[in-house]
Amino acid sequence: MYIFIYMRKYRSLSSSAFVIILCALVGGWFGSSALAQDQLDQQYRVLADALQAIENTYVGDAESDRLVYSAIGGMLQTLDPHSNFMDPNSYRQMRERQEGRYYGLGITIGSVDGDLTVSQIFEGSPAYTTGLRRGDVIARIEKQDTKGWTTEQAVGQLRGQKGTTVNIGVRRVGYDKLIDLKVPRDEVRMPTIPAAVMLDSGTGYIRVTDFGENTDQELGRALRDLTQKGMTRLVFDLRENPGGALDQAIKVANRFLPKGKLIVYTRGRAPNSAQDYHATESTEYLNIPVITMVNRNSASASEIVSGALQDHDRSLIVGETTFGKALVQSVYKVSQQAGAAITTARYYTPSGRLIQRPWDGTFDEYLTYRYREQDPNKAHKPDELKFTDGGRKVYSGGGVEPDERFDGPVEGFNPTRFGRALYARNLFASYSQQYARRGDTRIPPGPNTKVVGPDYEVTDAMVAEFKELAKKSPVKWDEAAWQKDLEFIKAMIRHEIDVDLFGQATAFLNLAKHDPQLQFALTRFAAAQQLLDMSRQTTARRVSR
Repeated sequence: MYIFIYMRKYRSLSSSAFVIILCALVGGWFGSSALAQDQLDQQYRVLADALQAIENTYVGDAESDRLVYSAIGGMLQTLDPHSNFMDPNSYRQMRERQEGRYYGLGITIGSVDGDLTVSQIFEGSPAYTTGLRRGDVIARIEKQDTKGWTTEQAVGQLRGQKGTTVNIGVRRVGYDKLIDLKVPRDEVRMPTIPAAVMLDSGTGYIRVTDFGENTDQELGRALRDLTQKGMTRLVFDLRENPGGALDQAIKVANRFLPKGKLIVYTRGRAPNSAQDYHATESTEYLNIPVITMVNRNSASASEIVSGALQDHDRSLIVGETTFGKALVQSVYKVSQQAGAAITTARYYTPSGRLIQRPWDGTFDEYLTYRYREQDPNKAHKPDELKFTDGGRKVYSGGGVEPDERFDGPVEGFNPTRFGRALYARNLFASYSQQYARRGDTRIPPGPNTKVVGPDYEVTDAMVAEFKELAKKSPVKWDEAAWQKDLEFIKAMIRHEIDVDLFGQATAFLNLAKHDPQLQFALTRFAAAQQLLDMSRQTTARRVSR
Protein backbone atom coordinates (compact mmCIF):
# COMPACT_ATOMS: atom_id res chain seq x y z
CA MET A 1 0.00 0.00 0.00
CA TYR A 2 1.37 3.42 -0.94
CA ILE A 3 0.53 7.06 -0.37
CA PHE A 4 1.10 9.11 -3.50
CA ILE A 5 0.71 12.45 -5.23
CA TYR A 6 0.79 11.98 -9.01
CA MET A 7 1.08 13.96 -12.20
CA ARG A 8 -1.32 12.46 -14.71
CA LYS A 9 -0.42 11.33 -18.23
CA TYR A 10 -2.49 9.24 -20.60
CA ARG A 11 -1.83 6.77 -23.39
CA SER A 12 -4.11 4.39 -25.25
CA LEU A 13 -5.76 0.99 -25.11
CA SER A 14 -8.24 -1.20 -27.02
CA SER A 15 -11.98 -1.15 -26.29
CA SER A 16 -11.91 -4.74 -25.05
CA ALA A 17 -9.13 -3.93 -22.61
CA PHE A 18 -11.18 -0.88 -21.56
CA VAL A 19 -13.96 -3.12 -20.31
CA ILE A 20 -11.46 -5.43 -18.59
CA ILE A 21 -9.91 -2.53 -16.70
CA LEU A 22 -13.28 -1.11 -15.72
CA CYS A 23 -14.33 -4.52 -14.43
CA ALA A 24 -11.15 -4.73 -12.37
CA LEU A 25 -11.67 -1.27 -10.92
CA VAL A 26 -15.39 -0.99 -10.45
CA GLY A 27 -15.90 -4.63 -9.56
CA GLY A 28 -13.40 -4.24 -6.76
CA TRP A 29 -15.33 -1.30 -5.34
CA PHE A 30 -18.87 -2.66 -5.45
CA GLY A 31 -18.44 -6.32 -4.58
CA SER A 32 -19.89 -9.36 -6.28
CA SER A 33 -23.56 -9.44 -5.32
CA ALA A 34 -25.94 -10.37 -8.14
CA LEU A 35 -27.80 -7.04 -8.02
CA ALA A 36 -24.64 -4.98 -8.08
CA GLN A 37 -23.23 -7.13 -10.88
CA ASP A 38 -26.34 -6.60 -13.02
CA GLN A 39 -26.00 -2.84 -12.58
CA LEU A 40 -22.32 -2.97 -13.45
CA ASP A 41 -22.96 -5.07 -16.55
CA GLN A 42 -25.33 -2.38 -17.81
CA GLN A 43 -22.77 0.34 -17.10
CA TYR A 44 -20.05 -1.60 -18.92
CA ARG A 45 -22.27 -1.93 -21.98
CA VAL A 46 -22.98 1.82 -22.02
CA LEU A 47 -19.28 2.63 -21.92
CA ALA A 48 -18.32 0.00 -24.49
CA ASP A 49 -21.12 1.09 -26.85
CA ALA A 50 -20.10 4.73 -26.54
CA LEU A 51 -16.51 3.89 -27.40
CA GLN A 52 -17.57 1.76 -30.35
CA ALA A 53 -19.79 4.56 -31.68
CA ILE A 54 -16.90 7.04 -31.52
CA GLU A 55 -14.54 4.66 -33.28
CA ASN A 56 -17.07 3.97 -36.07
CA THR A 57 -18.53 7.43 -36.72
CA TYR A 58 -16.38 10.27 -35.38
CA VAL A 59 -15.39 12.60 -38.23
CA GLY A 60 -11.80 13.08 -37.04
CA ASP A 61 -9.07 10.80 -35.80
CA ALA A 62 -9.98 9.17 -32.50
CA GLU A 63 -7.43 6.86 -30.94
CA SER A 64 -9.29 4.35 -28.83
CA ASP A 65 -6.43 4.02 -26.39
CA ARG A 66 -6.39 7.77 -25.68
CA LEU A 67 -10.17 7.74 -25.21
CA VAL A 68 -9.99 4.82 -22.82
CA TYR A 69 -7.29 6.21 -20.61
CA SER A 70 -8.94 9.63 -20.52
CA ALA A 71 -12.28 8.04 -19.60
CA ILE A 72 -10.81 6.01 -16.75
CA GLY A 73 -8.80 8.98 -15.54
CA GLY A 74 -11.88 11.19 -15.65
CA MET A 75 -13.89 8.62 -13.69
CA LEU A 76 -11.30 8.47 -10.93
CA GLN A 77 -10.96 12.25 -10.81
CA THR A 78 -14.61 12.55 -9.78
CA LEU A 79 -13.79 10.76 -6.50
CA ASP A 80 -11.09 12.85 -4.82
CA PRO A 81 -7.93 14.77 -5.75
CA HIS A 82 -5.63 11.76 -5.38
CA SER A 83 -7.33 8.76 -6.97
CA ASN A 84 -5.95 8.43 -10.49
CA PHE A 85 -5.19 6.10 -13.37
CA MET A 86 -1.67 5.39 -14.63
CA ASP A 87 -0.92 4.28 -18.16
CA PRO A 88 1.92 1.74 -18.55
CA ASN A 89 4.56 4.47 -18.84
CA SER A 90 3.34 6.33 -15.75
CA TYR A 91 2.94 3.09 -13.83
CA ARG A 92 6.49 2.06 -14.72
CA GLN A 93 7.83 5.43 -13.58
CA MET A 94 5.93 5.13 -10.31
CA ARG A 95 7.37 1.68 -9.62
CA GLU A 96 10.88 2.88 -10.44
CA ARG A 97 10.44 5.76 -8.06
CA GLN A 98 9.30 3.46 -5.29
CA GLU A 99 11.93 0.80 -5.92
CA GLY A 100 14.60 3.50 -6.14
CA ARG A 101 16.37 1.92 -9.12
CA TYR A 102 16.13 1.07 -12.82
CA TYR A 103 18.46 0.33 -15.76
CA GLY A 104 19.46 3.25 -17.95
CA LEU A 105 21.56 6.42 -17.94
CA GLY A 106 20.31 8.13 -14.79
CA ILE A 107 18.62 11.23 -16.15
CA THR A 108 15.17 12.77 -16.24
CA ILE A 109 14.31 14.50 -19.50
CA GLY A 110 11.57 16.80 -20.67
CA SER A 111 10.63 18.47 -23.93
CA VAL A 112 11.42 22.21 -23.98
CA ASP A 113 10.52 23.95 -27.25
CA GLY A 114 10.85 20.60 -29.01
CA ASP A 115 14.28 19.88 -27.51
CA LEU A 116 14.97 16.87 -25.28
CA THR A 117 16.34 18.66 -22.22
CA VAL A 118 17.92 17.07 -19.16
CA SER A 119 16.10 18.27 -16.04
CA GLN A 120 17.67 15.99 -13.44
CA ILE A 121 20.82 13.89 -13.01
CA PHE A 122 21.13 11.19 -10.37
CA GLU A 123 24.51 11.43 -8.68
CA GLY A 124 26.71 8.41 -9.27
CA SER A 125 24.74 7.35 -12.35
CA PRO A 126 26.36 6.61 -15.75
CA ALA A 127 25.20 9.99 -17.03
CA TYR A 128 26.70 11.78 -14.03
CA THR A 129 29.99 9.90 -14.34
CA THR A 130 30.18 10.69 -18.07
CA GLY A 131 29.64 14.39 -17.47
CA LEU A 132 26.05 15.10 -18.48
CA ARG A 133 24.35 17.84 -16.49
CA ARG A 134 21.06 19.66 -16.11
CA GLY A 135 20.15 21.87 -19.03
CA ASP A 136 21.96 19.75 -21.61
CA VAL A 137 19.96 19.20 -24.78
CA ILE A 138 20.19 15.68 -26.20
CA ALA A 139 20.14 16.73 -29.83
CA ARG A 140 21.15 13.38 -31.32
CA ILE A 141 20.72 9.72 -30.35
CA GLU A 142 22.55 7.11 -32.41
CA LYS A 143 23.01 9.63 -35.27
CA GLN A 144 19.30 10.49 -35.31
CA ASP A 145 18.21 14.13 -34.90
CA THR A 146 15.86 14.25 -31.90
CA LYS A 147 14.19 17.61 -32.57
CA GLY A 148 10.47 17.15 -31.95
CA TRP A 149 10.80 13.74 -30.31
CA THR A 150 8.53 12.86 -27.44
CA THR A 151 10.10 11.90 -24.13
CA GLU A 152 8.67 8.40 -24.58
CA GLN A 153 10.56 8.05 -27.88
CA ALA A 154 13.76 9.17 -26.21
CA VAL A 155 13.37 6.85 -23.21
CA GLY A 156 12.84 3.94 -25.59
CA GLN A 157 16.19 4.68 -27.24
CA LEU A 158 18.19 5.59 -24.14
CA ARG A 159 17.25 2.60 -22.01
CA GLY A 160 18.57 -0.88 -22.58
CA GLN A 161 20.36 -3.82 -21.08
CA LYS A 162 23.03 -3.33 -18.44
CA GLY A 163 26.50 -3.12 -19.97
CA THR A 164 25.41 -1.78 -23.36
CA THR A 165 26.14 1.78 -24.48
CA VAL A 166 24.28 4.54 -26.30
CA ASN A 167 25.83 7.29 -28.45
CA ILE A 168 24.41 10.76 -27.98
CA GLY A 169 25.16 14.29 -29.20
CA VAL A 170 24.72 17.00 -26.57
CA ARG A 171 24.20 20.71 -27.04
CA ARG A 172 25.43 22.74 -24.05
CA VAL A 173 25.63 26.41 -23.14
CA GLY A 174 29.18 27.72 -23.72
CA TYR A 175 30.02 25.24 -26.51
CA ASP A 176 29.97 25.97 -30.23
CA LYS A 177 29.50 22.36 -31.39
CA LEU A 178 27.70 19.23 -30.26
CA ILE A 179 29.49 17.18 -27.61
CA ASP A 180 29.65 13.53 -28.66
CA LEU A 181 29.36 11.07 -25.76
CA LYS A 182 29.17 7.31 -25.41
CA VAL A 183 27.22 6.58 -22.21
CA PRO A 184 27.06 3.08 -20.65
CA ARG A 185 23.78 1.71 -19.38
CA ASP A 186 23.75 0.44 -15.83
CA GLU A 187 21.59 0.12 -12.75
CA VAL A 188 20.55 3.60 -11.61
CA ARG A 189 19.75 4.25 -7.98
CA MET A 190 17.51 7.18 -7.09
CA PRO A 191 18.38 8.28 -3.55
CA THR A 192 15.68 9.84 -1.39
CA ILE A 193 18.19 11.41 1.01
CA PRO A 194 20.32 13.81 -1.05
CA ALA A 195 22.01 15.42 1.95
CA ALA A 196 23.20 14.08 5.31
CA VAL A 197 25.83 16.47 6.67
CA MET A 198 27.12 18.05 9.87
CA LEU A 199 26.17 21.72 10.15
CA ASP A 200 28.60 22.15 13.04
CA SER A 201 30.50 19.91 15.46
CA GLY A 202 27.30 18.59 17.07
CA THR A 203 24.38 19.33 14.74
CA GLY A 204 23.43 16.79 12.11
CA TYR A 205 21.23 17.64 9.14
CA ILE A 206 19.30 15.09 7.05
CA ARG A 207 17.06 16.01 4.15
CA VAL A 208 14.50 13.47 2.91
CA THR A 209 12.93 14.35 -0.44
CA ASP A 210 10.73 11.28 -0.94
CA PHE A 211 9.64 8.03 0.71
CA GLY A 212 10.78 5.19 -1.55
CA GLU A 213 11.32 1.53 -0.77
CA ASN A 214 14.88 2.19 0.47
CA THR A 215 14.35 5.38 2.48
CA ASP A 216 14.57 3.71 5.89
CA GLN A 217 17.82 1.98 4.91
CA GLU A 218 19.24 5.27 3.62
CA LEU A 219 18.19 6.97 6.85
CA GLY A 220 19.82 4.27 8.96
CA ARG A 221 23.11 4.76 7.13
CA ALA A 222 22.87 8.54 7.43
CA LEU A 223 22.17 8.41 11.17
CA ARG A 224 25.07 6.03 11.81
CA ASP A 225 27.44 8.17 9.76
CA LEU A 226 26.47 11.40 11.50
CA THR A 227 26.63 9.77 14.93
CA GLN A 228 30.20 8.68 14.21
CA LYS A 229 30.97 12.30 13.30
CA GLY A 230 29.75 13.52 16.68
CA MET A 231 26.06 14.29 16.17
CA THR A 232 24.28 15.14 19.43
CA ARG A 233 21.22 16.85 17.90
CA LEU A 234 19.43 16.60 14.56
CA VAL A 235 17.62 18.78 12.05
CA PHE A 236 15.31 16.44 10.14
CA ASP A 237 14.21 18.20 6.96
CA LEU A 238 10.95 17.08 5.31
CA ARG A 239 10.31 20.28 3.38
CA GLU A 240 9.10 19.78 -0.21
CA ASN A 241 8.59 16.06 0.49
CA PRO A 242 5.38 14.93 -1.30
CA GLY A 243 5.15 11.50 0.36
CA GLY A 244 5.50 7.93 -0.83
CA ALA A 245 5.26 4.47 0.71
CA LEU A 246 3.26 4.09 3.94
CA ASP A 247 5.51 1.35 5.32
CA GLN A 248 8.56 3.59 4.90
CA ALA A 249 6.88 6.43 6.80
CA ILE A 250 6.23 4.01 9.67
CA LYS A 251 9.82 2.75 9.67
CA VAL A 252 11.25 6.27 9.54
CA ALA A 253 9.11 7.41 12.48
CA ASN A 254 10.17 4.26 14.34
CA ARG A 255 13.79 5.50 14.19
CA PHE A 256 12.87 8.18 16.75
CA LEU A 257 10.04 6.57 18.75
CA PRO A 258 10.15 3.82 21.40
CA LYS A 259 8.98 0.34 20.52
CA GLY A 260 5.23 0.01 20.97
CA LYS A 261 4.30 3.65 20.27
CA LEU A 262 1.37 4.17 17.90
CA ILE A 263 2.58 5.89 14.72
CA VAL A 264 -0.56 6.09 12.58
CA TYR A 265 -3.87 4.30 12.10
CA THR A 266 -6.04 3.95 9.02
CA ARG A 267 -9.77 3.51 8.61
CA GLY A 268 -11.71 2.67 5.44
CA ARG A 269 -14.29 0.39 3.79
CA ALA A 270 -11.97 -1.98 1.95
CA PRO A 271 -10.90 -5.26 3.62
CA ASN A 272 -7.93 -4.78 5.95
CA SER A 273 -8.09 -0.99 5.62
CA ALA A 274 -8.63 -0.58 9.37
CA GLN A 275 -5.10 -0.95 10.73
CA ASP A 276 -3.12 0.38 13.68
CA TYR A 277 0.61 0.77 13.03
CA HIS A 278 3.00 0.80 15.98
CA ALA A 279 6.76 1.12 16.32
CA THR A 280 7.99 -2.46 16.24
CA GLU A 281 11.76 -2.03 16.54
CA SER A 282 14.04 -0.78 19.28
CA THR A 283 16.09 2.24 18.27
CA GLU A 284 19.27 3.91 19.47
CA TYR A 285 18.14 7.45 18.59
CA LEU A 286 15.69 8.13 21.42
CA ASN A 287 17.94 10.50 23.34
CA ILE A 288 18.88 13.15 20.81
CA PRO A 289 16.77 16.32 20.47
CA VAL A 290 15.19 16.57 17.03
CA ILE A 291 13.79 19.50 15.08
CA THR A 292 11.63 18.44 12.14
CA MET A 293 11.22 21.00 9.38
CA VAL A 294 8.11 21.07 7.19
CA ASN A 295 6.49 23.47 4.76
CA ARG A 296 3.32 23.78 2.71
CA ASN A 297 4.62 21.19 0.20
CA SER A 298 5.28 18.53 2.84
CA ALA A 299 2.52 16.01 2.28
CA SER A 300 1.24 12.51 2.87
CA ALA A 301 3.95 10.23 4.27
CA SER A 302 5.94 13.23 5.51
CA GLU A 303 2.82 14.30 7.44
CA ILE A 304 2.54 10.84 8.99
CA VAL A 305 6.09 11.16 10.30
CA SER A 306 5.85 14.77 11.48
CA GLY A 307 2.38 14.17 12.99
CA ALA A 308 3.54 11.13 14.95
CA LEU A 309 6.66 12.88 16.25
CA GLN A 310 4.57 15.89 17.28
CA ASP A 311 1.83 13.85 18.97
CA HIS A 312 4.39 11.98 21.06
CA ASP A 313 6.26 15.22 21.90
CA ARG A 314 9.34 13.65 20.34
CA SER A 315 10.31 16.47 17.96
CA LEU A 316 9.77 20.20 17.68
CA ILE A 317 8.02 20.92 14.37
CA VAL A 318 9.27 24.11 12.69
CA GLY A 319 8.15 25.82 9.49
CA GLU A 320 4.73 26.09 7.85
CA THR A 321 1.47 24.17 7.99
CA THR A 322 1.82 21.09 5.81
CA PHE A 323 -0.23 20.28 2.71
CA GLY A 324 -2.97 18.32 4.47
CA LYS A 325 -3.26 14.96 2.68
CA ALA A 326 -4.57 12.13 4.84
CA LEU A 327 -5.90 9.86 2.10
CA VAL A 328 -4.32 6.44 1.57
CA GLN A 329 -4.08 5.18 -2.01
CA SER A 330 -3.84 1.47 -2.68
CA VAL A 331 -2.16 0.89 -6.03
CA TYR A 332 -3.71 -1.87 -8.13
CA LYS A 333 -1.96 -3.29 -11.18
CA VAL A 334 -4.46 -3.78 -14.02
CA SER A 335 -4.18 -5.04 -17.59
CA GLN A 336 -1.34 -4.16 -19.99
CA GLN A 337 0.94 -3.00 -17.17
CA ALA A 338 -1.29 -0.07 -16.25
CA GLY A 339 -2.22 0.83 -12.69
CA ALA A 340 -4.84 2.57 -10.62
CA ALA A 341 -4.24 4.44 -7.39
CA ILE A 342 -7.54 4.32 -5.52
CA THR A 343 -8.22 6.02 -2.21
CA THR A 344 -9.14 3.18 0.15
CA ALA A 345 -8.69 4.71 3.60
CA ARG A 346 -8.01 7.80 5.66
CA TYR A 347 -5.15 7.97 8.10
CA TYR A 348 -5.10 9.50 11.56
CA THR A 349 -2.21 10.64 13.74
CA PRO A 350 -1.76 9.01 17.20
CA SER A 351 -3.80 11.74 18.92
CA GLY A 352 -6.72 11.08 16.56
CA ARG A 353 -6.13 13.94 14.15
CA LEU A 354 -7.45 13.70 10.60
CA ILE A 355 -5.25 16.29 8.92
CA GLN A 356 -6.94 16.04 5.49
CA ARG A 357 -7.96 19.41 4.11
CA PRO A 358 -11.41 19.69 2.51
CA TRP A 359 -11.71 20.24 -1.26
CA ASP A 360 -14.18 21.88 -3.60
CA GLY A 361 -15.94 20.16 -6.47
CA THR A 362 -13.25 20.98 -9.02
CA PHE A 363 -10.31 20.50 -6.61
CA ASP A 364 -9.04 23.96 -7.68
CA GLU A 365 -8.79 25.41 -4.18
CA TYR A 366 -7.21 22.22 -2.90
CA LEU A 367 -4.54 21.85 -5.58
CA THR A 368 -3.51 25.52 -5.54
CA TYR A 369 -3.04 25.57 -1.76
CA ARG A 370 0.76 25.79 -1.99
CA TYR A 371 0.58 29.05 -3.96
CA ARG A 372 -1.46 30.98 -1.39
CA GLU A 373 -0.39 32.68 1.79
CA GLN A 374 -1.14 30.80 4.99
CA ASP A 375 -3.20 32.19 7.84
CA PRO A 376 -1.24 31.73 11.09
CA ASN A 377 -4.38 32.62 13.09
CA LYS A 378 -6.67 30.08 11.48
CA ALA A 379 -9.76 29.42 13.59
CA HIS A 380 -10.48 25.84 14.62
CA LYS A 381 -13.73 24.07 15.42
CA PRO A 382 -14.08 22.69 18.96
CA ASP A 383 -14.14 19.08 17.76
CA GLU A 384 -10.79 19.56 15.97
CA LEU A 385 -8.92 19.97 19.26
CA LYS A 386 -6.67 17.05 20.23
CA PHE A 387 -3.81 16.66 22.70
CA THR A 388 -0.29 15.31 22.52
CA ASP A 389 1.02 12.77 25.06
CA GLY A 390 2.21 15.66 27.21
CA GLY A 391 -1.05 17.60 26.97
CA ARG A 392 -0.12 20.14 24.29
CA LYS A 393 -2.91 21.31 21.99
CA VAL A 394 -2.90 20.17 18.36
CA TYR A 395 -5.65 20.33 15.77
CA SER A 396 -7.30 18.33 13.01
CA GLY A 397 -8.78 19.85 9.90
CA GLY A 398 -5.96 20.70 7.53
CA GLY A 399 -2.30 19.78 7.70
CA VAL A 400 0.18 19.46 10.56
CA GLU A 401 0.59 22.89 12.12
CA PRO A 402 4.14 23.67 13.28
CA ASP A 403 5.02 24.20 16.93
CA GLU A 404 7.17 27.15 15.85
CA ARG A 405 6.03 28.99 12.74
CA PHE A 406 8.42 30.57 10.25
CA ASP A 407 7.31 31.14 6.66
CA GLY A 408 9.77 29.98 4.01
CA PRO A 409 8.03 28.41 0.98
CA VAL A 410 11.05 28.61 -1.38
CA GLU A 411 14.18 26.89 -0.01
CA GLY A 412 13.49 28.47 3.38
CA PHE A 413 13.04 31.99 1.98
CA ASN A 414 9.82 33.96 1.64
CA PRO A 415 10.46 36.00 -1.53
CA THR A 416 8.08 38.38 -3.25
CA ARG A 417 5.84 37.21 -6.06
CA PHE A 418 8.54 38.46 -8.43
CA GLY A 419 11.24 36.35 -6.74
CA ARG A 420 8.99 33.29 -6.79
CA ALA A 421 8.40 33.80 -10.51
CA LEU A 422 12.16 33.88 -11.17
CA TYR A 423 12.47 30.60 -9.27
CA ALA A 424 9.45 28.98 -10.95
CA ARG A 425 10.81 29.87 -14.40
CA ASN A 426 14.04 27.96 -13.58
CA LEU A 427 16.10 31.07 -14.34
CA PHE A 428 18.63 30.27 -11.62
CA ALA A 429 19.19 26.79 -13.06
CA SER A 430 19.48 28.29 -16.55
CA TYR A 431 22.10 30.76 -15.37
CA SER A 432 24.18 28.01 -13.76
CA GLN A 433 24.63 26.22 -17.10
CA GLN A 434 27.46 28.55 -18.17
CA TYR A 435 29.70 27.40 -15.30
CA ALA A 436 32.00 24.39 -15.02
CA ARG A 437 33.95 22.91 -12.12
CA ARG A 438 37.68 23.54 -11.99
CA GLY A 439 39.56 20.29 -12.57
CA ASP A 440 36.58 18.47 -14.09
CA THR A 441 38.10 16.41 -16.91
CA ARG A 442 34.96 14.51 -17.93
CA ILE A 443 34.04 17.15 -20.53
CA PRO A 444 36.68 19.90 -21.02
CA PRO A 445 35.31 23.46 -20.67
CA GLY A 446 34.05 25.12 -23.84
CA PRO A 447 35.38 28.39 -25.21
CA ASN A 448 32.64 30.39 -23.46
CA THR A 449 32.51 28.41 -20.20
CA LYS A 450 33.29 30.04 -16.86
CA VAL A 451 35.31 27.84 -14.50
CA VAL A 452 35.00 28.02 -10.69
CA GLY A 453 36.32 26.07 -7.72
CA PRO A 454 34.41 25.02 -4.59
CA ASP A 455 35.48 28.17 -2.72
CA TYR A 456 33.95 30.60 -5.21
CA GLU A 457 31.70 33.47 -4.10
CA VAL A 458 28.73 35.05 -5.85
CA THR A 459 30.17 38.35 -7.05
CA ASP A 460 28.45 41.60 -7.98
CA ALA A 461 29.33 40.83 -11.61
CA MET A 462 27.50 37.49 -11.42
CA VAL A 463 24.44 39.19 -9.91
CA ALA A 464 24.53 41.79 -12.70
CA GLU A 465 24.70 39.03 -15.33
CA PHE A 466 21.75 37.26 -13.78
CA LYS A 467 19.83 40.54 -13.68
CA GLU A 468 20.25 40.92 -17.43
CA LEU A 469 19.02 37.36 -17.93
CA ALA A 470 15.99 38.04 -15.73
CA LYS A 471 15.14 41.25 -17.61
CA LYS A 472 15.04 39.31 -20.88
CA SER A 473 12.76 36.62 -19.42
CA PRO A 474 8.94 36.62 -19.56
CA VAL A 475 8.84 37.64 -15.86
CA LYS A 476 7.58 41.22 -15.54
CA TRP A 477 10.43 43.34 -14.20
CA ASP A 478 10.05 44.85 -10.72
CA GLU A 479 13.06 46.79 -9.48
CA ALA A 480 11.71 47.24 -5.95
CA ALA A 481 11.07 43.51 -5.62
CA TRP A 482 14.55 42.77 -7.03
CA GLN A 483 16.14 44.82 -4.27
CA LYS A 484 13.93 43.23 -1.63
CA ASP A 485 14.76 39.72 -2.85
CA LEU A 486 18.48 40.30 -3.35
CA GLU A 487 19.67 37.92 -0.60
CA PHE A 488 17.32 35.22 -1.91
CA ILE A 489 18.59 35.79 -5.45
CA LYS A 490 22.24 35.47 -4.41
CA ALA A 491 21.50 32.31 -2.43
CA MET A 492 19.70 30.71 -5.37
CA ILE A 493 22.48 31.58 -7.83
CA ARG A 494 24.96 29.85 -5.51
CA HIS A 495 22.68 26.90 -4.81
CA GLU A 496 22.00 26.04 -8.45
CA ILE A 497 25.67 26.29 -9.42
CA ASP A 498 26.55 24.09 -6.43
CA VAL A 499 23.96 21.46 -7.40
CA ASP A 500 25.36 21.29 -10.93
CA LEU A 501 29.06 21.32 -10.11
CA PHE A 502 29.64 20.11 -6.55
CA GLY A 503 26.72 17.80 -5.67
CA GLN A 504 23.61 17.90 -3.51
CA ALA A 505 25.35 17.50 -0.15
CA THR A 506 27.64 20.48 -0.76
CA ALA A 507 24.77 22.50 -2.19
CA PHE A 508 22.56 22.00 0.87
CA LEU A 509 25.44 22.57 3.27
CA ASN A 510 26.19 25.94 1.65
CA LEU A 511 22.50 26.85 1.43
CA ALA A 512 22.07 26.11 5.14
CA LYS A 513 24.22 29.15 5.97
CA HIS A 514 21.69 31.45 4.29
CA ASP A 515 18.37 29.57 4.65
CA PRO A 516 16.34 31.85 7.01
CA GLN A 517 13.91 29.09 8.02
CA LEU A 518 16.73 26.69 8.89
CA GLN A 519 18.69 29.37 10.73
CA PHE A 520 15.59 30.07 12.83
CA ALA A 521 15.19 26.36 13.54
CA LEU A 522 18.75 26.16 14.85
CA THR A 523 17.83 28.67 17.58
CA ARG A 524 15.03 26.42 18.89
CA PHE A 525 16.96 23.41 20.18
CA ALA A 526 16.31 24.40 23.81
CA ALA A 527 12.60 23.92 23.11
CA ALA A 528 13.34 20.63 21.34
CA GLN A 529 15.26 19.44 24.40
CA GLN A 530 12.30 20.36 26.65
CA LEU A 531 10.01 18.28 24.44
CA LEU A 532 12.44 15.35 24.62
CA ASP A 533 12.45 15.58 28.43
CA MET A 534 8.65 15.74 28.44
CA SER A 535 8.44 12.71 26.20
CA ARG A 536 10.73 10.70 28.49
CA GLN A 537 8.73 11.66 31.58
CA THR A 538 5.42 10.75 29.94
CA THR A 539 6.78 7.38 28.82
CA ALA A 540 8.24 6.70 32.28
CA ARG A 541 4.92 7.45 34.00
CA ARG A 542 3.03 5.08 31.71
CA VAL A 543 5.58 2.30 32.21
CA SER A 544 5.42 2.65 36.02
CA ARG A 545 1.64 2.24 36.14
